[in-house]
Amino acid sequence: MSEGKKMTSSRRHHLKSVMLQIAANWIEQEKKDIAAAKETYMQENCPAPDMNGDQAALMEICKKLHTAIDKIDDVRYDVESKVQKADKEIEELKLKVIELAGVKKPALKKVRMSADAMLQALLGGKHKVTMDLRANLKQVKKEVKEESTEAVGDWRKNIEDKADRKKMFETS
Repeated sequence: MSEGKKMTSSRRHHLKSVMLQIAANWIEQEKKDIAAAKETYMQENCPAPDMNGDQAALMEICKKLHTAIDKIDDVRYDVESKVQKADKEIEELKLKVIELAGVKKPALKKVRMSADAMLQALLGGKHKVTMDLRANLKQVKKEVKEESTEAVGDWRKNIEDKADRKKMFETS
């Protein structure tokens, strides 16, 4: 679509509902496929036991089923422990990534609010607090320092002293 033409809201809603219907159909088909795959797997790997026999044959079938269940439980336990170990490693790695990245401080926004307004916002509207921050400050009088011109001295003498120092460093 070009930038000038916009889709109407009714058209947009219609397209959205059509997409949702298609997605719902896909989900239903997926559920049917999973159920069919499960059924075929169970028929291949778990045939129905033959119940035609005496009590000893049935007891033997029960023992075989019991040992198979024990093996499956052992495998399930091993898989669960592996998954828990992997989850712990993932959490540790996430923490390391956070430590390496550091905590980013959010950019602070400049707020134009007086101290009275801040206190009123913190304490609630019923507390009326006035705060004059300048009233608590001490008054300091500045002393004017007079620099004597005698301390500066003759500038030519300073230059001669520096020249002597330069010669002293060059000779050594």
